[in-house]
Amino acid sequence: MRMVDLIAAKRDGNEHTAREINWIIQAMLSGEAPDYQLSAWLMAVLWRGMTERETIILTDAMIHSGQVLDLHDIVPFVVDKHSTGGVGDKTSLVVLPLVAAAGLPIVKMSGRGLGFTGGTLDKLEAIPGFQVSLSIEALKATVREHGIALAGQTAELAPADGKLYALRDVTATVPSLPLIASSIMSKKIASGADAIVLDVKVGRGAFMETLEDARALALLMMRIGQGLGKRVTAVLADMSQPLGCAVGNALEVQEAILTLRGGGPPDFVEHCLTVGAEMLLLGGAAQSPEAGRSALQSMIQDGRATAKLREWIRAQQGDVRVVDDMALLPQASVVSDYIAPVGGYISSIDAREIGVIAGILGAGREQKGDAIDPAVGIVLHNKVGQAVQAGKPLATIHARSETALHEAEARLREAIQIAATQTQPPPTVYEVLRG
Repeated sequence: MRMVDLIAAKRDGNEHTAREINWIIQAMLSGEAPDYQLSAWLMAVLWRGMTERETIILTDAMIHSGQVLDLHDIVPFVVDKHSTGGVGDKTSLVVLPLVAAAGLPIVKMSGRGLGFTGGTLDKLEAIPGFQVSLSIEALKATVREHGIALAGQTAELAPADGKLYALRDVTATVPSLPLIASSIMSKKIASGADAIVLDVKVGRGAFMETLEDARALALLMMRIGQGLGKRVTAVLADMSQPLGCAVGNALEVQEAILTLRGGGPPDFVEHCLTVGAEMLLLGGAAQSPEAGRSALQSMIQDGRATAKLREWIRAQQGDVRVVDDMALLPQASVVSDYIAPVGGYISSIDAREIGVIAGILGAGREQKGDAIDPAVGIVLHNKVGQAVQAGKPLATIHARSETALHEAEARLREAIQIAATQTQPPPTVYEVLRG
């Protein structure tokens, strides 16, 4: 079998066989297929696409390109969640302890963020002492004892995806729907998931900017999961404005703690309850989304959610005192309010631009090795549709220098728009797709 023939076949719109796809993955890992040929094949896939059958086979090949976790010796049924990313998305910090408090053991492999702000690992590391580098044995022991654990994803899981993604990133082939879907699902399934709730964001701050594109991605990932014997549900959620109010690592930890205490922003609370209820439903811990939602609300109201958060932080060696004293989290050296220039109603908050501003402040990274500042970021005081008064704070900027502060202020003038008439806010959740 020759790589050049497979490139030509896909260039001409032909469907690969299972044998051909598996050969491509193995040739990539062994070095038999050089990067320039793999890059040509990726471009052919981008232009010609892949059938659903091809995409499922590719996902399965990437899953079995490395270690596949089996967690059934500690958890009878593994439910996971995956977010396609967004600005202010700290959902895992709330949903994991909530779901665990409701009686469904939760184990999650997560990653670091590139772009606007940190990923889940970076946010948790804003808690002093919190350890995310757990061996598989330590991960299992933590779940067995506490019913909850989260660790960084190991390089042994789906290594073919890491190789392909690195090539896609530098060959302008990232937007391919089959390649996106197989990348996400291979990592989730290799991490041991039996069921997955996909949190697919829609809007300016998301990878998929239209509901049509987000639905297409969600349905393809659902069919991949189902084709490989998994239960999959997708939540299509808004990302035209940031999720919640806090954008920045320690700031998002604070908002997550407030939410588990019962005081989070309404849109973020709604989002967490929706995702969490679907996880309980897939895991058999609730008979309906409504029952799952009610159970999660009870966990917040009676304090079991914060108790599980404390247990989780302590189990992974973090400073549990932050739950009651958030001043122990990293604090920015420069904190200043951004003042509304006019009165009226918030007509739009550009999620992407808010993310860019957070990145300028130092909350994100452009390359994997970049350092982030856990203390910096933005806290919004109003969301779309809410009234504002001239001279009152629209947002609070947490910066590490006066220069960064002034640049953030200048860009916020364009990111937050105020109109004389009230705008209807976008829905927090557009729809839930169940298998």
